[in-house]
Amino acid sequence: MSGFVGILVSDPWLQNQFTQVELRSLKSHFTSMRRENGKLTVSDLASRMGRSKVVGDQNLSNEERTSLIQSFHPNLNDEVDFEFYLRIYLNLQAHVNAIIGSGVKNSSAFLKTATTTLLHTISDSEKSSYVAHINNYLSGDEFLNKYLPINPSSNDLFEVAKDGVLLCKLINVAVPGTIDERAINTKSMLNPWERNENHTLCLNSAKAIGCTVVNIGTQDIIEGRRHLVLGVISQIIKIQLLADLNLKKTPQLVELVDDSKDVEELMSLPPDKILLRWMNFQLRKSEYKKTVTNFSSDVKDAEAYTHLLNVLAPEHKNSSNLAVKNPFERANLVLEHADRMGCRRYLTAKDIIEGSPNLNLAFVAHIFQHRNGLSTKTKQISFLDTLADDTQISREEKAFRFWINSFDSSVYINNVFEDLRDGWILLQTLDKVSPGIVNWKLASKPPIKLPFKKVENCNQVVKLGKQLKFSLVNIAGNDIVQGNKKLILAYLWQLMRYNILQLLKNLRFHSNGKEITDVDILEWANAKVRENGSQTRMYSFRDKSLSDGIFFLELLSSVQPRAVNWSLVTNGVTDEEKKMNATYVISIARKLGCSIFLLPEDITEVNQKMILTLTASIMHWTLKQPLHLIKPTGSPDSHNGSLLDDSTSDSSLD
Repeated sequence: MSGFVGILVSDPWLQNQFTQVELRSLKSHFTSMRRENGKLTVSDLASRMGRSKVVGDQNLSNEERTSLIQSFHPNLNDEVDFEFYLRIYLNLQAHVNAIIGSGVKNSSAFLKTATTTLLHTISDSEKSSYVAHINNYLSGDEFLNKYLPINPSSNDLFEVAKDGVLLCKLINVAVPGTIDERAINTKSMLNPWERNENHTLCLNSAKAIGCTVVNIGTQDIIEGRRHLVLGVISQIIKIQLLADLNLKKTPQLVELVDDSKDVEELMSLPPDKILLRWMNFQLRKSEYKKTVTNFSSDVKDAEAYTHLLNVLAPEHKNSSNLAVKNPFERANLVLEHADRMGCRRYLTAKDIIEGSPNLNLAFVAHIFQHRNGLSTKTKQISFLDTLADDTQISREEKAFRFWINSFDSSVYINNVFEDLRDGWILLQTLDKVSPGIVNWKLASKPPIKLPFKKVENCNQVVKLGKQLKFSLVNIAGNDIVQGNKKLILAYLWQLMRYNILQLLKNLRFHSNGKEITDVDILEWANAKVRENGSQTRMYSFRDKSLSDGIFFLELLSSVQPRAVNWSLVTNGVTDEEKKMNATYVISIARKLGCSIFLLPEDITEVNQKMILTLTASIMHWTLKQPLHLIKPTGSPDSHNGSLLDDSTSDSSLD
C-alpha cells in the first residue's frame, strides 16, 4: 500500500480492505458528514450516512441503519473517527450483502458490482461454492492438477490465483476459446514479468467476455486482494452458468412467449431476467401463485423452489414437503430433491433462507442447465426462422456493448439496441470519450417516462456526433429511440474509432498534436513490420491476405520481439490454421496490454472495422511504452517477458 493509505489508516487489516481510490472516496464522505458541527457521534452516524448515500441506502431504511449501528456499538455518545467509521461501514455492507438483489431494477448489475462497489467483506459461502466449481471444472487441467482440489475452507484459492493461470483457465471454461492457451505463461516458476503478462491477459480477456474490472489491476491479483479476486471469479462463473440463457443456445426458450414480437423482446433481455421468466413459466404449472422477481427475498422461504422442483422432477416429488412450516427444514428438503436430480451445487439451506442472491442465481442456473423442462419439439420454434439472423450485426453489437461496459459507467448494458434508446448511456459514453462535451442541463436522467425526453437526449447525441465530425447523414435522434440497429452500430463504430484516434493523438510520443488518420495507422504498421525485416504488408484494412493472421503476428513481434513464439504459429493455409493464428494474435495483443473486443472470426473474415481497432490498439500500446521497455533484454528462458504497466483497466482502449 502507498504512503497515502498508511496516513489515512493505521490498522493493517483495514488497509487491506480498501483500494486507494475507495479510501479517498470514503474519507471525502466522512469529512462531509463531520463538517456540519465539527464532530460526528455514533448517534449521528445513521442519518448522515443515509443522507450522503454511503451505504446501500436503497436497501436499508434509516431505522434499520440506526438499529444495526447500535448493535455494533451501543454507546451513542462516543465520537466517531475515520477508522471507526470504516468498521461500521464494512459491517453495514456485510448486512446489505445478505439482502441485496431484492427489488433491484437492473439485476444484471451483478456483472458490475462485484468489483466496482465498495463492498469488501467476502462471503465464505460464496468462496466455498466457487472453489467447488473450480475443483469440478478444472480438475483435469494438466497444469493446475498439482494445486487441485483447493480446500474450500481455506484461503488457498487466492494463493493459487496469484500467477494468473487459474483465472485464464477459468475464463476459457466460461467462454471456450477466449484465450489461446499457448499465450499463457505456465512455467513452474514465473518471473515477475511473466506473471504480470498472465494478469494482463486475464483482465483484458475478462473484459472481452463481459466482466467489469474497472477497479482491479495486476497488483491486486499479485497481492491476493480477496474481495477483488473473488469478484472477478464470481463474474466469470456467472457468465458460464448463464451462457445457455439465450435463444441461440436454447431455442426452446421460445416456449416462454406467444409471438414473434415477444421473441424479439425476449432476445433483448439479460440472461438473469430470462432465467426469472423461465422460473415463473414453470411455476405457473404448479399451485404456486406468487411471481418471483429476484433471487433473494422472493426465494428465502424455499416455497418457490419446492414447487419448481416438483414440476421439473416429479419422480422425486414428496407431497409432504409442501406441508413443512419451518423454512430451514424446507430448504434442506429442496436441496435433497435437487440432489436426487443430480444438481445439488452452489449453496446450502442457510444460503437459501438468508437470500444470498449470487448463490441462489447460480443454483437456479444450474437447475436450468440440468433440466429446463422445455419442449424439444421443433414445431414450436418454427417462427424463429422469420427473425433476422445477422451474425455480423450480432458480433458488432457484442463488441460495442463490451467496449461501453469497460468504462466506469453507472449502468451495465445488456443490449445496445435496447439499453441505449433513451440516449442517457450514449451521453455518458460521449462524456468519457470527450470530457465536457455533453450539456447535462439539457439531458434527462432515467427513468424517463415522457417519450419526447428520450428524443431530446438522442437529438443531443446526434448533434454531438456531428460536432465530432461523424458521418451522420439522415440519422435523427428518433432513429436511436426506435432502436434502428444499423444506424446505432454506425454511430457506435464512429464513436469507438474517435476514442482510439484521440488516445493516439494524446500520446506524448506523437509530435505536434497532429490529427491521426486511418492512413497513418496503416503506414505505421507497415513501417514497423518492415523495420523488423519482414516483407509482409497490409494494403488496406480490408486486405484479404490478412485473414491468415501472419501480418499481425509480425507486427506484434516487431513491437515486442519475444511476444510471439514462432514455433506455435501455423502456415495459415486452411481455415483451421487461420483461426488458430487469429486466436493467438488476440491473446498476445491482450497479454501485452491491448484492450480489444474482436473475435478470431473478425480477423479470418477481415472485418475492416475490427481490423482497424486491433491495429490502432497495438499502435497505442507501443507508443505509450518507454523506449527502453519496448525491446527489453529480459530473461533468456522465456520467449515473452515484457515489462508492462498496471493500467489494463484504466481506459477502455489502454
